[in-house]
Amino acid sequence: MSFITSQLKIHHHNTMESPHEHQQSLLLSRIIVNVEKLNEAIATLNKNLQEINLGNMDTELVAQMFKNYQSNVLFHLEATSGLKDPA
Repeated sequence: MSFITSQLKIHHHNTMESPHEHQQSLLLSRIIVNVEKLNEAIATLNKNLQEINLGNMDTELVAQMFKNYQSNVLFHLEATSGLKDPA
C-alpha cells in the first residue's frame, strides 16, 4: 500500500464525510491504485526494452563493421580500377 493510499484511509476514518466526498475518495483510491499498477508495468517495460537494446548492440556492431568493410572494398576497387560494370 502506498503512502498516499494509507493517508486516504486515515483521512476517511478520521473525518465525517458526505456521500459525495466518500465517492470522490473511493474514486481517488482507485485512480491511485491504477497509477501504481501502471508505474509497475512501465518499469517492467523499460527493463525489457533495456535488455532488448543490450541484445541488439552486437547486431548493430556487426552491421556497422560490414558497412565499413563494404565501403573500404568499394573505395579500393575504384582506386585500383578493379571495379567493373555488372555483366
